[in-house]
Amino acid sequence: MLDLYYSETCPYCMKVLNYFNSKGIDFNLKDIHISENYDTLMRVGHIPQVPFLIDTSSGHAMYDSDSIISYVESKYA
Repeated sequence: MLDLYYSETCPYCMKVLNYFNSKGIDFNLKDIHISENYDTLMRVGHIPQVPFLIDTSSGHAMYDSDSIISYVESKYA
Protein backbone atom coordinates (compact mmCIF):
# COMPACT_ATOMS: atom_id res chain seq x y z
CA MET A 1 0.00 0.00 0.00
CA LEU A 2 1.12 3.56 -0.69
CA ASP A 3 1.04 6.18 2.06
CA LEU A 4 1.24 9.74 0.76
CA TYR A 5 2.09 12.42 3.30
CA TYR A 6 0.82 15.77 2.13
CA SER A 7 -0.41 19.26 2.91
CA GLU A 8 -3.44 20.56 1.04
CA THR A 9 -1.71 23.92 0.45
CA CYS A 10 1.30 22.34 -1.28
CA PRO A 11 1.17 22.53 -5.10
CA TYR A 12 3.62 19.62 -5.44
CA CYS A 13 1.32 17.48 -3.31
CA MET A 14 -1.60 18.42 -5.54
CA LYS A 15 0.44 17.36 -8.57
CA VAL A 16 0.94 13.89 -7.06
CA LEU A 17 -2.70 13.66 -5.92
CA ASN A 18 -3.94 14.58 -9.39
CA TYR A 19 -1.70 11.92 -10.94
CA PHE A 20 -2.81 9.22 -8.47
CA ASN A 21 -6.48 10.06 -8.99
CA SER A 22 -6.17 10.18 -12.80
CA LYS A 23 -4.57 6.72 -12.83
CA GLY A 24 -6.86 5.18 -10.21
CA ILE A 25 -3.94 4.48 -7.87
CA ASP A 26 -5.02 3.13 -4.47
CA PHE A 27 -3.30 4.99 -1.63
CA ASN A 28 -3.68 6.28 1.91
CA LEU A 29 -3.65 10.04 2.30
CA LYS A 30 -1.78 11.26 5.39
CA ASP A 31 -2.30 14.93 6.27
CA ILE A 32 0.81 16.17 8.08
CA HIS A 33 -1.29 18.61 10.10
CA ILE A 34 -2.38 15.57 12.13
CA SER A 35 0.33 15.07 14.74
CA GLU A 36 0.52 11.29 14.33
CA ASN A 37 1.18 11.67 10.59
CA TYR A 38 3.74 14.44 11.13
CA ASP A 39 5.54 12.29 13.71
CA THR A 40 5.73 9.40 11.24
CA LEU A 41 7.01 11.71 8.50
CA MET A 42 9.79 12.94 10.77
CA ARG A 43 10.63 9.47 12.11
CA VAL A 44 10.91 7.92 8.65
CA GLY A 45 11.99 10.82 6.44
CA HIS A 46 13.73 13.09 8.94
CA ILE A 47 12.77 16.22 6.95
CA PRO A 48 9.52 18.20 7.34
CA GLN A 49 8.89 18.23 3.60
CA VAL A 50 5.98 17.04 1.47
CA PRO A 51 5.01 15.25 -0.64
CA PHE A 52 6.53 12.18 0.97
CA LEU A 53 5.68 8.65 -0.11
CA ILE A 54 6.10 5.40 1.77
CA ASP A 55 5.48 2.18 -0.14
CA THR A 56 4.58 -0.04 2.79
CA SER A 57 4.87 -3.23 0.72
CA SER A 58 8.54 -2.60 -0.13
CA GLY A 59 9.59 -0.18 2.60
CA HIS A 60 10.71 2.29 -0.06
CA ALA A 61 10.31 5.96 0.93
CA MET A 62 10.94 9.16 -1.02
CA TYR A 63 10.40 12.88 -1.41
CA ASP A 64 9.92 14.94 -4.61
CA SER A 65 6.75 14.91 -6.69
CA ASP A 66 8.46 13.90 -9.95
CA SER A 67 10.33 11.05 -8.26
CA ILE A 68 7.14 9.84 -6.59
CA ILE A 69 5.22 9.89 -9.88
CA SER A 70 8.04 8.07 -11.71
CA TYR A 71 8.28 5.42 -8.99
CA VAL A 72 4.53 4.80 -8.86
CA GLU A 73 4.28 4.77 -12.66
CA SER A 74 6.96 2.07 -12.86
CA LYS A 75 5.47 -0.07 -10.08
CA TYR A 76 1.70 0.44 -10.05
CA ALA A 77 0.34 2.19 -13.15
